[in-house]
Amino acid sequence: MLVRLSVSLVFLSVAMFIAGCAAPSPQTRLDNARALAGRAGWDAVDFPGRRFTLSGFQPAGPPRPTKIVAVYFEGDGVAWQSPDTPSDDPTPIHPVALELALAHPGGTVAYVARPCQFRPQTGQPCDQRYWTNARYAPEVVEDMDHAVDMIERRTGASQVVLVGYSGGGALAALVAARRHDVALLVTVAANTDIAAWTRIQRLRPLNESLDPANFAASLKAVPQVHFVGSDDTVVPPSIARAFAAHFPASAPVRTIEIDGFDHTCCWVQRWPALIAPLLPR
Repeated sequence: MLVRLSVSLVFLSVAMFIAGCAAPSPQTRLDNARALAGRAGWDAVDFPGRRFTLSGFQPAGPPRPTKIVAVYFEGDGVAWQSPDTPSDDPTPIHPVALELALAHPGGTVAYVARPCQFRPQTGQPCDQRYWTNARYAPEVVEDMDHAVDMIERRTGASQVVLVGYSGGGALAALVAARRHDVALLVTVAANTDIAAWTRIQRLRPLNESLDPANFAASLKAVPQVHFVGSDDTVVPPSIARAFAAHFPASAPVRTIEIDGFDHTCCWVQRWPALIAPLLPR
């Protein structure tokens, strides 16, 4: 089902990627994220996995016991310096998923960054393929899934709401396809049909990555809401429609297209109002 919401908003220009020496250093990006989370009373946390140690944030103090926990996945971050040159570090300049998590309206919530984001590039090796061609590789999905397990154990939750922004939405769908405890899958401006996305954007196929569209059979019973912006040129609304076309008409899959929104504007500002009516009680 396609729902269109008309909104009148002042455009917020956010630089998702600034090339070359103008980009803040990875350490500055980490410091900024820690400050952002700290102002909300959140602490940094690590999620050790089989291959990666993932960085994340969660509210400070002992976790509050809950039946359902919301887990937010970050987007691809700064994957490329130019169309042909991978970046040296994928840590996002503007961590949209973190801001969405901090705006989550009540309940227990946690945030998980992607492999190699917010991590020093010394010590544990982190290959550039994990923020380029293999960004949605099976081993990435496995460790993101393991982080969700850790969060559930810490909170005592038996169900999870998975929320992913941009490429984090693709990973949220791939993780949901592995699990049997997903109460709701929500994506925001997400490239959930990788083949359609690379074709439309004339990108090289991500041959080392999984494609959520190929897992529709495992996802057909999972309640899903996919938010897209009418003005998004990074992940056009047609990608969400292509993903939804893989499901039978009876599947609990909704695509909500919001007029005037693009890839970054204005999800954070409107997030509590958008997500609150969807959350399971």
